[in-house]
This record gives sequence, structure tokens and C-alpha cells, in this order.
Amino acid sequence: MIHEIIHVNVKLMRRRDLRLALAILWIAACSDGAPKEVVRTPDERFADLPDFPYAPHYLEIDGLRIHYLDEGPADARPILLLHGEPSWSFLYRKMIPGIESAGLRAVVPDLVGFGRSDKYVRMEDYSYQMQVDVMNELVRRLDLRGAVLFGQDWGGLVGLRIVADQPDRFAGVVVSNTGLPLPEEGQEAPFLFRAWQAFARWSPIFPAGRIVDTGTVQDLADEVRAAYDAPFPTRRHQAGARIMPSYVPISADDPAVPANRKAWEVLHAWEKPFLTAFSDSDPITRGFEASFSGIPGFSGQPHVTIEGAGHFLQEDKGEELGAILVEFARRLPQSKGR
Repeated sequence: MIHEIIHVNVKLMRRRDLRLALAILWIAACSDGAPKEVVRTPDERFADLPDFPYAPHYLEIDGLRIHYLDEGPADARPILLLHGEPSWSFLYRKMIPGIESAGLRAVVPDLVGFGRSDKYVRMEDYSYQMQVDVMNELVRRLDLRGAVLFGQDWGGLVGLRIVADQPDRFAGVVVSNTGLPLPEEGQEAPFLFRAWQAFARWSPIFPAGRIVDTGTVQDLADEVRAAYDAPFPTRRHQAGARIMPSYVPISADDPAVPANRKAWEVLHAWEKPFLTAFSDSDPITRGFEASFSGIPGFSGQPHVTIEGAGHFLQEDKGEELGAILVEFARRLPQSKGR
């Protein structure tokens, strides 16, 4: 009898050990230390895009191939143009010619998960901090100096953190239709934004071209909408574009809040020129420009409201916005770009 009990207990222990081992393996597979699956949008998806003759450039950062455009003289003042959600460097095709013809250098990266940059397959492999870290490294690797940041949408959320992390590399900042969220206790995000977060994450379809189109005053041509769809041929390619809205800090306990607060400490001492160029027809960020008024470099700048432009003002008024950037850069003290 005792022998039978021991035999049964050993069998149960073995089964329990097996279950425990399987559980450990499952947890390890889901942990941050597990290999992160990456996909790359086929190059043919980017063939024959309208008004986009620019050659791709790549850097390997954290095991990812990160794409960027680099137009204009290599030793000129760099203008770092950062896109938002769910766009990519194609968004800046109307601004690059004016920047280049003014003798400036346009550096236009694609965030991880967007454009021609590599894309994590799992939503949980993305984060606000990850995007900041990768773009910080790109700025260091390109050794940008005397640069001007231009950030719109997520381009501002990421770009302003880069400026705060590497302030000596930047001579000035221009922001459009963006912010650097620092939500307070009890503050709630607008219902429409929370609905957008839910749609982006859970909708069975994610039509990037149509999403960009809804953020413009002018209707986009079919081939332009298709260019915004190009980076996302399958749902596996869409993880970053779907999850990044959920990483916008909208509550005081968001993990990004301490880093954003630290960035604001730098910005509240920023005396270099800081210009806002918001549009007049963006319901998402209307009034956000006032949040930057406490930055010392904000004072005395010719802040502008661009008329007849929506959230993606680069589409509606790209040439006008490019001219504003050029004039801003010309007012800065002379500095070599590298």
C-alpha cells in the first residue's frame, strides 16, 4: 500500500513538474527577453510612389533596419523631420524640395513599425520609450549638430524627448499639431481620442490611407492614399501603427509620465528659438500650442496659424510649412550641420 502511494505521488509530481516546466517556458516566450519577431515591408511596395524620388538610407539600430531620407548638402544645417501616426517619411515630400533648395539638409526617418523601417509583429514589443531610444541613437549615429527639430503628431512626442536628451545638438525647435503630454491626477482623455485608441487597436481593418485622408482638408488622390497604405501589406505589419495611439500618456500613472516630466524640466529652461506652426482645422490638437508658452525660447517668436490645413498639414500646406521652416532656420546663428 505504501509502495502504491509513493508510486502515485511520484507520477503526480512528474506531471506537476511537467506542467510547471511548460508554464515557465510559456512565460519565458512571452517575456521581454524572448526574441522579438520582426517583419520588413517588401521594397516593391514602395515602387513608383507619386512625387517621391528620394533614395532610401538605412541604419542598423537594436537589430532593426531603420530607414531615413537624407537630402541636401551633408555639411548643411540639418532639419530633422519626424512623422506621426499612421504616416511615414512620404508625408514630407512637399517640404523637402524647399528645404533642399535653400541649402539645408532634410533628414527624415521612419519610426519603428512605419514606412520602410522594420516592424515588430507583436504590439507589446512597442513602447513610447523604445521609439525615443531608437531615434536618439539615429541622431547620435548621424552626428546631427546645429539641427532644427520639426515634429508633428508622434513626431513631437518623440522629437521633444530627443531634444531634451540631447539639447546641445539642436539650435531650434518647430512643432505643429502635437504636444508633450503630462496628464494630471483625475484628468481624462477626450472620448473621441479614447475611441480612436480602441479603433486602432481592435478594428478588423486599418486603412492608413483613409485615416490620413480624414486628417486633411483637401481630399487625397487615390495614389497618395495608396502610398500611405504601402508600408502595411498585412496585419502583421500593422502592429506598431495600431498600438502606438495606446501609448500616448493619458493618465497620471502612465509609465511615460516621469520621462516626459524630466523632458519638460529641460524645455522650461530652453532659451533657443521655439516656434509653433499649428493649423486652423485640427480638432485633435486645437489649442495645444498654448502648452508651450512657458518655454523661454517661445517668447518673441513669430508663431503662426496655418489656414486651410487639417491635422496632417504637411499634405494640405506642405510648401507653406516648408517655407516657414526655411525662414526659421535662416534666423538662427550660423552653424555647421556636422
